[in-house]
Amino acid sequence: MEKELILEVKNLSVVLDSETILKGISFLVKKGEVLAIIGPNGAGKTVLFRALTGLLPHRGEIHWVDKIKIGYAPQKFLVDRSIPITVKEFFSLKSKNFWLLPKNFVKHLNHELELVGLDKDILDKPIAEISGGQMQRILIAWAMLDHPDVLLFDEPTSGIDIGFEETIYNLLRKLQKERGTTVILISHELNIVYKYADKVLCLNKKMICHGSPADVLNPQELASLYGEG
Repeated sequence: MEKELILEVKNLSVVLDSETILKGISFLVKKGEVLAIIGPNGAGKTVLFRALTGLLPHRGEIHWVDKIKIGYAPQKFLVDRSIPITVKEFFSLKSKNFWLLPKNFVKHLNHELELVGLDKDILDKPIAEISGGQMQRILIAWAMLDHPDVLLFDEPTSGIDIGFEETIYNLLRKLQKERGTTVILISHELNIVYKYADKVLCLNKKMICHGSPADVLNPQELASLYGEG
């Protein structure tokens, strides 16, 4: 049975301050797939994410299926240490009732925190005191909270200790299998791409390759992508 098409990108280009960041990008994503985006620093990977979520102007076409729900976890979230807000108050921004969180919201939140390896006690901590690794896991839980159809992760294990990296990727696979979640992630780790991705998009301001990791991640394509040899 053919999987439903969830995203179609045609001839996408992004120009910022007269500089072409992305040019002529075209690809498809089907429901339930894991697409990994790889490429060197400055290749335009995060810019692509921002264009896909409507945060940047672009040329070309981006077509999501109707009523798509998207969760996005950025690579970094810089916190002003002077802001007096707890982790619970941070999550309450997701609730319709900011001041009085319903019990079912809190219960669901505790479950999402547990999935990313955080105890519910962290909710009472000031967000300014949270470590970088904890903040990254909080951002992943934030992105998952509404059970989105698509999760966009910009290097989801950035700042997370090595021992927990595998847990995060296993979680993404679990979401894909159990919730039918489509996952689009940026990663520098080729072993992760081989293990978890159904498709890979090789990006260096233009599309270098696109297909299954086994088919396209060969020495020739990688040399072309990263400028080796």
